[in-house]
Amino acid sequence: MEMKTEYPILFSTCLFLLPGCHLSGQKRSEAKKPNVLFICVDDLRRELGCYGSVVKSPNIDKLAAQGSLFFNHYTQVPTSGASRACMLTGKYPREKADLSNEACRTRLSDRPEMERPETMFHHLKRNGYYTVGIGKISHYADGLLYDYTDPAGSSFELPYSWDEMLFDCGQWGTGWNAFFGYADGTNRQSRDRQVKPYECTDVPDDGYPDGLTAALAVKKIKELASRDSPFCLAVGFFKPHLPFTAPRKYWDMYDPQDIPLSPFPCIPDGCHATTLHESSEFNGYLYGEEKASLEKPLSDDYARKLRHAYFACISYVDAQIGKALDALEQSGQADNTIVILWGDHGWHLGDHRVWGKHTLYETSLNSAFIVKAPHKKKGLENTRIVGSVDIYPTLMRLCGIEIPAGLDGDSFDALLEYPEDDTWKDVAYSYFREGISMRTAQYRLSRYFPKDGPVTELYEYKQDIFERENVANEKSEVVRSLMPLWEKGNTFGF
Repeated sequence: MEMKTEYPILFSTCLFLLPGCHLSGQKRSEAKKPNVLFICVDDLRRELGCYGSVVKSPNIDKLAAQGSLFFNHYTQVPTSGASRACMLTGKYPREKADLSNEACRTRLSDRPEMERPETMFHHLKRNGYYTVGIGKISHYADGLLYDYTDPAGSSFELPYSWDEMLFDCGQWGTGWNAFFGYADGTNRQSRDRQVKPYECTDVPDDGYPDGLTAALAVKKIKELASRDSPFCLAVGFFKPHLPFTAPRKYWDMYDPQDIPLSPFPCIPDGCHATTLHESSEFNGYLYGEEKASLEKPLSDDYARKLRHAYFACISYVDAQIGKALDALEQSGQADNTIVILWGDHGWHLGDHRVWGKHTLYETSLNSAFIVKAPHKKKGLENTRIVGSVDIYPTLMRLCGIEIPAGLDGDSFDALLEYPEDDTWKDVAYSYFREGISMRTAQYRLSRYFPKDGPVTELYEYKQDIFERENVANEKSEVVRSLMPLWEKGNTFGF
């Protein structure tokens, strides 16, 4: 199908529709294939009730009880666009451009359609699935290519993946304005960053963009449930990405004094200065009461306020996800639908004195991940190590579709039934700037290659789950023993 770049505006909102052919010629038997509901959540670290957090997330917790909850899921790059590119393509980064938020735009957007599918959603589409994207699935907030302060574009970031690409930007006017939006319809850009990194306002759920996304998802699920062909609906929610904005009722779910502070707001002993950063994204919200710095932690009061805001955002997005899951249940399609909830990376909430992502530490790389699939075990708490690149082959296996050759990931479908599977590799590789980090069951081995020479860090989790001390010098034999496995992930040839 030749994709069109024109789209109508419906209901006086920015609702982008990418027309696709109705698969009326598909045999009804294909409806027996499982549907897919893929939920992307921006900046969602492993901070949910089902993981033992004080965060109130009843809807996601319920989903976890119906499927497999992964405790050791690692993203390949701790920044949104590059992380999503790895997940979508099942490939590790190999060049500097692959570590950028522009990874999909650089690698996929300007190319003609090839024999090799551009993403896993493109592969599903080619195999009879009707594919719909809502919101931020790749990097761009509404799937269209344009800069933060520009009018909405007309070219698609993923030109071959979707039969429909939808977004309701409401009062904010464009996807990027909505992404950085405040309840009064302004945004970080229009206010020249003269804003706080949080907001608590007495508005309904649709007073912020994720409420509009949930409403759109509910409507689309009802439509898709009546189709003869199987569907894949991918929904991307913004929160808890900065700014931490959520309706007051979600803030009110927490007593500020009960908000825990970071268990380790210090710089790890023996770490190299280049492995952390000065929280520039967070500090770019210029009306914040304090600036984050590696020199000293934020005050306890301000740190607790920010963590409160992040938790409120999770509870808010949990409620929106609950609406989509309820709609799926009411549609009669829940028992034949694979549901995946994926956080695109973690986030330091004062851990190691950092407020943000963009590090190769556990807090930045470990993210929320849940898989619920028909005929698989329920309520599994899985501690095996998996990476985002493993999602593509796993989803194809669950859908009964041939896995394309050349993927870097492996299917973990067996872990959904047998978490103790002794053939699973238990290793994940992550990449950022001039560094490569490898996570095994017991260790994290990270190597950085700044201009003044390579740096090695080793963290041992059985002794130190908070990465408080780099033990590479004390345990040089361990480093040597792990190096051959680390080299397997050295896609940059350092």
